[in-house]
Amino acid sequence: MSNHFPLLKPADLSPDQQDLYEKITAGPRANGPFRIMHDDGTLAGPFNALLFAPAIGNAVQELGAALRFGGELPDRTRELVICAVAAALNSEYEWYAHSRAAVVVGVSAEELSQLQAGSVPASVSDSEAAALELTRELVTEAGVNETIRATAQKHFGHSGLTEISVLVGYYRTLAGLLAVADVPAPADTAPEEGHQQ
Repeated sequence: MSNHFPLLKPADLSPDQQDLYEKITAGPRANGPFRIMHDDGTLAGPFNALLFAPAIGNAVQELGAALRFGGELPDRTRELVICAVAAALNSEYEWYAHSRAAVVVGVSAEELSQLQAGSVPASVSDSEAAALELTRELVTEAGVNETIRATAQKHFGHSGLTEISVLVGYYRTLAGLLAVADVPAPADTAPEEGHQQ
């Protein structure tokens, strides 16, 4: 497994790193449908890299927790958006993690396949399609088309536009960190239908 950041063992962490490690592993992420920790206790995905800058890492993990567990977007919409970002940026670990989370909240294998191909699935609701169109604009364009913004605002209001925009930015940040660290997805990469959190 390639990883440009050495995997930090729990016993070797500074007090600030240990505090961050505990926040990551003790929160709601610990019971999710994807691996955040290796068998030896080292952190998987972007979390190991965050330990190298614990003050920034803590702010990043708090934002991620707020977006995933405290936001107002419907769970399915949130996971569709995250999977669209992962697919657009070819972020292997994020796709691994959030395709699993998406299945748990009712995203079908066909919808995941269409997202991975860069399409908005025909089966999504109008509001989900609006969120995915806005996501595409935020990931691939220098600006946002006014019609797409207005449609998303009609479905989600100003607070939803803020949440979607920050959600896309957050997962772009993680995709960049994963690329710099060269973190691959674990070997068990196929989402499991019906896997529960």
